Amino acid sequence: MPAPAPVTPAAERVYVHIKQAVLDRRYAGGTLLTEGELADAVGVSRTPVREALLKLEVEGLIKLYPKKGALVLAVSAQEIADVVETRLLVEEHAARKAVPASPQLLARLEQLLEQQKRQGEEGDLAAVAVTDRNFHLEIVRSGGNAILSKLYEQLRDRQLRMGVAVMHAHPDRIAKNVVEHGEILEALRAGDPEAAAAVIHRHVGWFNSLARGDVR
Repeated sequence: MPAPAPVTPAAERVYVHIKQAVLDRRYAGGTLLTEGELADAVGVSRTPVREALLKLEVEGLIKLYPKKGALVLAVSAQEIADVVETRLLVEEHAARKAVPASPQLLARLEQLLEQQKRQGEEGDLAAVAVTDRNFHLEIVRSGGNAILSKLYEQLRDRQLRMGVAVMHAHPDRIAKNVVEHGEILEALRAGDPEAAAAVIHRHVGWFNSLARGDVR
């Protein structure tokens, strides 16, 4: 007889529910969430809701206001600039180190590129953002530097949230991302580290223009 599936603690269920909704913008920046609404949405009491909200405040996704609720924090221009600066430092280095690219890396990037195209055609922006991030993560991981990979993975939530927000505001960016990912893949396939780094600089650096307000 199989063992019963483990039961996820109530606070963890609330945490996952809120976090996912914030990352894919079902709870957009500026939304005020109340404990009662969240408890009803997940089917729990208010105690685990409070626990989950405290954890999310520490992560910088919400701001708690006693007796009012939790405000979902919007993505700021400074946050975008900080994430872009960190991404460029890590990803340009990783792209150069990825050459010569292994057949396994090239095959995985090709698979993710096709997946992103399909998700974009289906209009699934949250899925596109996840696949977009995974494309870049594969290149970073290929360098074999565990510390850099861990640093990059710590940007995960911010990247996903920024990615979905940008695609909502600039839907044409999905097709451009696919094209630029294709250029990165071709540069790696050609064994040209500087070309790969240059495409990544242009591709990721576009967000800096967004942060400065230069993109309309």
